Amino acid sequence: MKFTKSTIAFVFIASIALVLTSSQRGKVDDGLKIGNKMPLPTESMVGSDGENYTLADLKGEKGLIVVFSCNTCPFVVGSESFAGWEGQYNSLYAKALENDMGMVLVNSNAAKRDGVDSQEEMRTHAESLGYTMPYVIDNDAKFADAVGAKTTPHVYVFDAASKLIYKGSIDNSWDTKKEKLETYLIDVMDAVGSGNKVSNESTTPRGCSIKRN
Repeated sequence: MKFTKSTIAFVFIASIALVLTSSQRGKVDDGLKIGNKMPLPTESMVGSDGENYTLADLKGEKGLIVVFSCNTCPFVVGSESFAGWEGQYNSLYAKALENDMGMVLVNSNAAKRDGVDSQEEMRTHAESLGYTMPYVIDNDAKFADAVGAKTTPHVYVFDAASKLIYKGSIDNSWDTKKEKLETYLIDVMDAVGSGNKVSNESTTPRGCSIKRN
C-alpha cells in the first residue's frame, strides 16, 4: 500500500496526540497557585459523622484551613520515629477558631474507600482521637485533584475571599536534623488573625501519597 505525504503527516500527528492524551490520563495537576480561588466550594462532602458539608459552609469569617488526612499514614497517626501530626489537629482547630477561621480534614484516599479509609473507619478513627473538626470524604479524590494535593497531610489555607494564601506542611517537626521548629501553619493563622500578609506562602508537604483510584 502506498502512503502519500499527507497521509503520513496525518498518522504522525494522530500518534503524537494519542501519546499526549495517554500521558495525561490520571495525571494530578501541578497544583493550585497562590492567589487562586478555592475550587468546588459548594460540592457536598459527607462527613465521618454522616452529615453533609461544603467548604463554603465550613469557611470562617477570615478563611478556611483544609488538611488532607487519612486513618493510617505514619505521618498522620505517628510511628516510632515521629509522633504524627494528628495529635495537633484539635489544638490547630482551636487556634483557627480564635482567628475566625474554619478547618476541615479531607480524606481523598479513594483507592482505600472500601477498607481502612471507609466512612465507618473514619468515624471510628475520629471518635477515638476525639476530633473536634469535621472529617469528610472527598469522593474519587475530586477536590484533591482540583488543588493538586499530594500527601497526607497536605495543607491548603484560603483567606476570607476564598483565595489560596498558603500550601504545604503543618511544620517541620518531622525533621530530626532541624535547627529549630518552624511552625508554618500557626504562623499563617497568626498573620491572618492580625491582618498581616503571610510571609511564607509555600513549603514542601511531607507524608504518604494520597491513594487515588
